Amino acid sequence: MKEEVLIAGFGGQGILLMGQLLAEAAMQEELYATWFPSYGPEMRGGTANCTVVFSSEEIGSPIAAQYSVVIAMNQPSLERFAPRVRSGGVLLVNASMVPVPYEREGITVLYIPAAEIAHDLGQPKVGNVVMLGSLLGARPALPIGAVEAAIRTVIGRKHADAIDVNLSALCAGRDAALERLTNSAADAVAAH
Repeated sequence: MKEEVLIAGFGGQGILLMGQLLAEAAMQEELYATWFPSYGPEMRGGTANCTVVFSSEEIGSPIAAQYSVVIAMNQPSLERFAPRVRSGGVLLVNASMVPVPYEREGITVLYIPAAEIAHDLGQPKVGNVVMLGSLLGARPALPIGAVEAAIRTVIGRKHADAIDVNLSALCAGRDAALERLTNSAADAVAAH
């Protein structure tokens, strides 16, 4: 088993934290994991992305030419990285920040309204964790319990008061992805 995930967006959207949580969850499952951040000099508003690779075998490189999953948190990231989803992979798009639809044969594309879901939870800053949860719904390579443990560990270090809302965001994102997958399957059946 090997998963290569690319997460991209603007600085300030929690891109690097998403990668840290994913890598920590993989390590909780005793998998090999790499986390490779890339960001501009700006604190907020600049580009940010990271790759996370986790595997049951040793990892040769922290980056890849193509990814099993790309999470695009904004339109520029979608345009830049969507072509790098490998056939059979998943593209998760933050529908709150991406107005232009993207379609491609051979991959699953799910639009998740991360900001709206986070707002409904009463904490607009957890849109990144909503998107991380959508990854677990769309491609459950890691158990949700491992990511919950990572949230308790990583977020709990500095913001113990934010653990519960992040756990709720994780579950809400997973549920949103599962709902969209179910609706897509029903639409496909209805079309035939």
